[in-house]
Amino acid sequence: MTSMSRARVARRIAAGAAYGGGGIGLAGVAAVGLLLAELRLARRHVGNGTSHRAPSADGLYGRGYGAPGEPPLRLAMLGDSTAAGQGVHRAGQTPGALLASGLAAVAERPVLLRNAAATGARSDDLDRQVALVLADPVGAPDVCVIMIGANDVTHRMPPTLSVRHLTAAVRRLRTAGAEVVVGTCPDLGTIEPVQQPLRWLARRTSRQLAAAQTIGTVEQGGRTVSLGDLLGPEFEANPRELFGPDNYHPSAEGYATAAMAVLPTMCAVLGLWPADEERPDASRREGFLPVARAAAEAASEAGTEVAAALPTGPRGPWALLKRRRRRRVPEPQPAAPPSPSGV
Repeated sequence: MTSMSRARVARRIAAGAAYGGGGIGLAGVAAVGLLLAELRLARRHVGNGTSHRAPSADGLYGRGYGAPGEPPLRLAMLGDSTAAGQGVHRAGQTPGALLASGLAAVAERPVLLRNAAATGARSDDLDRQVALVLADPVGAPDVCVIMIGANDVTHRMPPTLSVRHLTAAVRRLRTAGAEVVVGTCPDLGTIEPVQQPLRWLARRTSRQLAAAQTIGTVEQGGRTVSLGDLLGPEFEANPRELFGPDNYHPSAEGYATAAMAVLPTMCAVLGLWPADEERPDASRREGFLPVARAAAEAASEAGTEVAAALPTGPRGPWALLKRRRRRRVPEPQPAAPPSPSGV
């Protein structure tokens, strides 16, 4: 499928989400029987390794940066098991802890992490998660990172419905004053036990949803980072290293790779990144594109950021497509529990 074709499909899904359209089928009816058989076979292998609850990583990171009377930055994680950190054993290996520690180092301020993500969550759980995050008496977080979409695909949630829930969550968080970064649907075609033709369809469906998620998020004032194959060709090339013991969730190295890509965007929305890096770099194939085309290109290349740019143009709103340089995020020190005051 060409970039323009992907852009058209993504725009149709996003439009259906915005205007209440029904689900758009991404697989032919004739293939359903074969796909279900393949899925049942894959499920015999996926998840047969050690499985456990995601470790709790809530707390205060970067305590040494604190200044008297200065409140910490507040980071909230929302989404599914990827956002929660399923598949690793230590809290410091979860994406939330890695992002909180990295943000503290860049901002030179402590960061208070609250993780509302839930294993197995689909996009229709975001309403509950947003309510939990916004119920904090201190107010909305400074920045929220959402990672969602994989369970929507595997549970065959209509993509228009999936994007509608995500868009509503981004709108609520932005209205409350929080910056929002969405890690779009990962490429399920990289799951090792999944065979053809399910692998091809999983990849196609995942990318279509990721592109539609990008359109919906950007139109609400958020930014996206494409997780794709969890942010690097090495994920597919070295599945034993970057998948966890259940062959489905990322390992500690996989989460670190994801955090390296998300951290620069998270810092950029908070105004913490150098101003000269905010301009598009033609040598890195960055630039302004119609939002649907930018979304389609980002879905095809993991680690690509899309942000709102010009409000309108001949082909609708335009977006800035960025391919930021990744920076290694060191494993954080154990977090301090939050004080009774929330700080």
